[in-house]
Amino acid sequence: MFSGIIEEIGVVKTNIHSKLTIGSDTIFQGMKIGDSMSVDGVCLTIIENDKKSFSANISEETSKKTNLSGIGPGNFVNLERPLAFNERVGGHLVQGHIDEIGIINSIKEEEFSLVFSFSVPQDIRKYIVPKGSIAVDGISLTVVQSRATDFTVAVIPYTRDNTTIGRKNIGDTVNIEVDMIGKYIENLLTGR
Repeated sequence: MFSGIIEEIGVVKTNIHSKLTIGSDTIFQGMKIGDSMSVDGVCLTIIENDKKSFSANISEETSKKTNLSGIGPGNFVNLERPLAFNERVGGHLVQGHIDEIGIINSIKEEEFSLVFSFSVPQDIRKYIVPKGSIAVDGISLTVVQSRATDFTVAVIPYTRDNTTIGRKNIGDTVNIEVDMIGKYIENLLTGR
């Protein structure tokens, strides 16, 4: 479980045969083999690590539901360690279980933020509500608008500068995780 507050930007060293290796400077403090790490919002298990990098396997399901299989050496990724029970949750509860891949439709510069528009598949649009939480590449964000074809978020300068979203362009893909509360409520109401 994560909070969607990115701790560091890592850089992909290799992505070969479903094994992803990421370099980083500080995030490894207290981490060991078998621990979880959020990589662009995807919960991965550390299988190897040293003081400057870690490796994780990408399963077939993760390859299908995320954009991780398409990233390569030199690509930047958002990193977050799992929550600790003795700390505040600054974002919202993020599982690291990606629902779908979204596409950046537009980036509009406003006076104090960048407004990003994302298109997502129809099956998850019902879980995206104005003022609700959403994780985009693991970043906890608040939905500004939810429309029939897309949704928008406003990204403040701090988030732009301290995550990978400031490096994104129109047409880039992102990993989307909707707030799990809506999915649980739907499940209870429909009896699935």
